[in-house]
This record gives sequence, C-alpha cells and structure tokens, in this order.
Amino acid sequence: MRHLLSISDLDDNDLRHLVRRGAEFSAGTVSPAEPLHGRVVGIYFRKTSTRTRTAFSAGALRLGARIVGFGPDDLQENTGETVEDTAAVLSGMLDVLVARTAGSQAELALFAEQRRMAVVNAMSAAEHPTQALTDLTTMTRRFGDVGGLRVLYVGEGNNTASALALALCRFPDTELHLRTPPGYGLDARFLHEAEVYAKRGGARVVERHDMTDLPPVDVVYTTRWQTTGTTKPDPDWRTVFAPFQVDGAVLDTSPDAVFMHDLPAHRGEEVTAEVLDGRASIAFAQAENKYHSARAVLEWCSG
Repeated sequence: MRHLLSISDLDDNDLRHLVRRGAEFSAGTVSPAEPLHGRVVGIYFRKTSTRTRTAFSAGALRLGARIVGFGPDDLQENTGETVEDTAAVLSGMLDVLVARTAGSQAELALFAEQRRMAVVNAMSAAEHPTQALTDLTTMTRRFGDVGGLRVLYVGEGNNTASALALALCRFPDTELHLRTPPGYGLDARFLHEAEVYAKRGGARVVERHDMTDLPPVDVVYTTRWQTTGTTKPDPDWRTVFAPFQVDGAVLDTSPDAVFMHDLPAHRGEEVTAEVLDGRASIAFAQAENKYHSARAVLEWCSG
C-alpha cells in the first residue's frame, strides 16, 4: 500500500515507473489482467471533475476493482466528523481512496495517517500530482522520452504548474520555461524545490512574468485562467492575464512544437480555438492519457 499525495513523495525510480507504465497502458502493450480484483476503490470528489473522476473510476473497473463513489454532500464530515475519524472508518472498508478535496495538503495527509488504505491526491489547492503524471505520460508517448524536452508553460502558477515543475525537472536535460502573469507566479516553495531537482539532474527551470523573447520549445502548455475551485481577489485580473493567451503567434515561435492543455478549456481566453483545435494540439490525447495514467497509479498504490 502506497500513498500518492505529492510528486515529491515519489523517488526517481517510482516516478519513472509510473510514467513508463502509463505510456505502456496508453500504447496498449499491457497484457489484459485484473490486478485489483477483489479490491474496493473509493472515489471522493468534493469539486467538479470530468477527466480525473472518470479516469480513476474507469481505471479501477478495468483493473478489476469495485468502486464506491462519494459526492460533496455524502460523508459525515459535513456534520462535523473529523477527517481522522472519517479516514479510520473508510480504511476499514476501502483499499484505495482517490480524493479531490481542493483543500490543503495537510488534510490529505490526515487521510493518509491510517495504515490500511492507500490515498491518492486527485487535486488539492497546492498540487495536482496525477495531472503531472498524465502530462509526462503524454510526452513519452509523443517523443519517446521525457529527457531533453523543452516545455513552455503559459498561465497561472497553479496546482497543475507546481506538479509539472516538480515532475519535469527530475528528468535530465529538460527545460521548463514558466511565463506567469505578475502576481500569479508559481509558489516560491515549489519553484525552489524544482530548482533543486533541476540542479541535481542537469535540468533547467526559469520563471518570467512577460511574453517577450519566447524560447524555442518542444511543448507549449497552458491551463484555464480560472482554476477549479478558486477565485481571484483582484476584480481586474483578466486584464493582467490577457497577454498570456496562447495563440498562433505563440506557436509560431516554435513551429514544430505540440500544444498541451489539461482541460477544460475556454476558447478565446487562455487559448484560441485556432490552437486548441489545430494540427499541433494533442490536448485530447492528453485527456485520454489521464485514464491510462490513472491505471498506472492505482496499480502502483495497490502494490
């Protein structure tokens, strides 16, 4: 039984295994099997989800598990039961809990304090580790390897960006160029941790708050401006974000690059329809890989 609360929880071997295994599921090279036969997986989502919830539900079923789903109003946490008590009860009945709380990492850590049930962070306020595994799985399927890739991330330094930084910089000779709006950059602790990983492995991570002098890259990546479950205190935030739209001119700076987006997308805001629906876009293949990566995570967490 293993937890996945943060990319930082993974050592290099486990990170590479999960990316490689997700790519194997995606390529269809895994022999049909049900390694989770007889297991029960809980799917607990307090916030909306299309890809992650469906991916883990379908993934668990494909691996032979049975699932129990919980919505935001289904558990007694709403009436004051503590996270610790909830986890103690669930761990006596479930083998794995996939949870999107949109709360803090500390809350997920409380779920993981018991010793009987694996816990998967399906997105917290700070980090989206299963998205990063999906992203690297997608890059592996497209390029054959993550090592040496150059990635331009455009947009808010949100939970997707933090997980991507922690994961990509663990691979040798990679480059992550973050272009985030002023005041909406990557959390300093994640940027520092990514820089430590990068220094160790010969990678590079650079953050700027403008859209000039864009470097040539292999991947251009963006996310929606309004991160799921969050609001922005600045009423004029859209003006600040407007220059950070991925359009044809951005892609023209790297004519051979592919475009990635974790979805849902708002055409005309963070990305133009020309780009999202264009020849360079692999965003919907990326979305499908959430399912393949989820199977790798569930298999790994279940031992």
